[in-house]
Amino acid sequence: MSKYLILIFQDEAVARQAEGESISPTYQEFMQRRNGSLLSGAALHPASTATSIRRDGSGGFSVTDGPFAESKEVLGGYFLIEAADLDEALEIAKEVPAGVGVEVRPVRVVS
Repeated sequence: MSKYLILIFQDEAVARQAEGESISPTYQEFMQRRNGSLLSGAALHPASTATSIRRDGSGGFSVTDGPFAESKEVLGGYFLIEAADLDEALEIAKEVPAGVGVEVRPVRVVS
């Protein structure tokens, strides 16, 4: 079995509106249905709470408030799953009730 990260993207306005709410029934249903594949997951605070760190040209760092990239669609949460292959991971990801969409990425095991 391989591990995959499902990144959940949503409209920033929707994310702000839902802040502080409990898990929606559609997400609860997905999590119950796919419980055997889910290793972890979480919702993220709004992008406005992000802090970005970038290397500067002199070997130091630049720290700024806000997400790494400004966008109407933001990373709102994630699920770490285990699946036999990418095809199975994509089938699981299609069931995530995300507002905008999801991105599926294999997790590279570093030894």
